[in-house]
Amino acid sequence: MSDKRQRARVQGSWAKQVPKQPRVAAGAVPNNLPTRNVNSTASWGIGSEQKAFDFQQPTETVRKAPAEKLIELAGDHVISNGPSGVSRLCLVPWFLEQKEADWIFSKLLEELPWSQKTNYRQGDGYEEPRLTCWFGELPYTYANSTMAANTQWNPLLLSLREKVQEACGDGSSFNSLLCNLYRDGKDSIGWHSDDEASLGPAPTIASLSLGDTRLFSLRKQPPPEENGDYTYVERVRVPLGHGSLLVMDGATQDDWQHQVAKEYHDRGPRINLTFRTIYPEPRGHRPGSKLRVTGHPS
Repeated sequence: MSDKRQRARVQGSWAKQVPKQPRVAAGAVPNNLPTRNVNSTASWGIGSEQKAFDFQQPTETVRKAPAEKLIELAGDHVISNGPSGVSRLCLVPWFLEQKEADWIFSKLLEELPWSQKTNYRQGDGYEEPRLTCWFGELPYTYANSTMAANTQWNPLLLSLREKVQEACGDGSSFNSLLCNLYRDGKDSIGWHSDDEASLGPAPTIASLSLGDTRLFSLRKQPPPEENGDYTYVERVRVPLGHGSLLVMDGATQDDWQHQVAKEYHDRGPRINLTFRTIYPEPRGHRPGSKLRVTGHPS
């Protein structure tokens, strides 16, 4: 291919002519190449004196979040010993037999007066992402919204309360019940503690699960110096299946928060019965206000 055709293919017909280079014999060095001072390092940005790399140790300690603890086995589990006291979970995975749990689930799903509660945050109302109902001689206030007293206990709930009290022992006596219905995986409850003043110090809460399995998560309250940062706190997760019973007592409500998070895959309905003891609001406390022992932020 001629030089002219090659230029047209590569650069277009407008390309300037490339001056012909003189032929150089094999092994010879062209005398028109620019010379370079091999001793000069200025073009590389390197001074005449080279310094060795000096490694500096990090001044801050590298922190790692503790591994999340999984609780699946039956028994008592101490999850922390402070700062307010011993925080303890008791798990009974098969508290109800399969057939009994199936029957109770279908009855409660159909017969309880489920409704969607409106809560308030900084004056703005929002609907809870689940359905609830309340049983007890006293009203219950949380999230700036009150559930009215309701003494019309379903007979099935009364028999379940007796069974749960027996399992808890130590003379446990629950006078109220908050029922939650998670219709699917999109229903949830965010991070919180059941630490309202009306529940008293160190409340015991017994949680009976019916229906599809959901993951119950806990995270420890950070110490004051963390300024509310939960990055490095201890965490626990407990899968709660059909017919399981989980009891939280000791300092769990003061030193820990818990949640049932949304799940982004198919989940069927789940009923959660949380038996508790409620007292008249302490004098000087606004209904629903918190009762804190250690001064953790809410």
